[in-house]
Amino acid sequence: MADDDVLVEMLDVAADRLAAYAYLLTGSQSAAEELVQAAVVKVFSRTRGLGSVPQAEQYVRRTIRTMHVDEIRREVTWRRLLPGQARLEWEPDEQDATADRDAVVKALAQLPRQKRTAVVMRFYDDMSYAEIARAMRVSLGTVKRYLSDAITLLGEQFDVPAERVAVSERRRR
Repeated sequence: MADDDVLVEMLDVAADRLAAYAYLLTGSQSAAEELVQAAVVKVFSRTRGLGSVPQAEQYVRRTIRTMHVDEIRREVTWRRLLPGQARLEWEPDEQDATADRDAVVKALAQLPRQKRTAVVMRFYDDMSYAEIARAMRVSLGTVKRYLSDAITLLGEQFDVPAERVAVSERRRR
């Protein structure tokens, strides 16, 4: 049987199975169709002497699988290399940075004095809970309460859900 005859008969008999197989691999109808088309072109433009339709179908199926795995590998490699290759297309806007600083200062000003002091010592001075407790002359539990309350209040100011805000001890490096 000539290669052209094998191709026509294989597409008549197995096109749906090949498309379903490619769909299972890709999860996308359009990607599956493109993958099947690319595999059929690759197989029949290079391979000669496919003796039977089942043999051709198996060869195209293996090619679909190989091409799909190769695409995944290329994508993984590209994602790994892209951050080092991409250029920053935007430059930080100084007005936005100033507005952000002003918003933080305004939010801190609305906190009670003890809570504001604890937040500044913790996040700007990078002091531990124990260091803050000694500096403020309060217990460790009081410092944790101040920080928890302050972070909750700041989260409300900046529309950050409370469950995302956590107060935890940082490890020193």
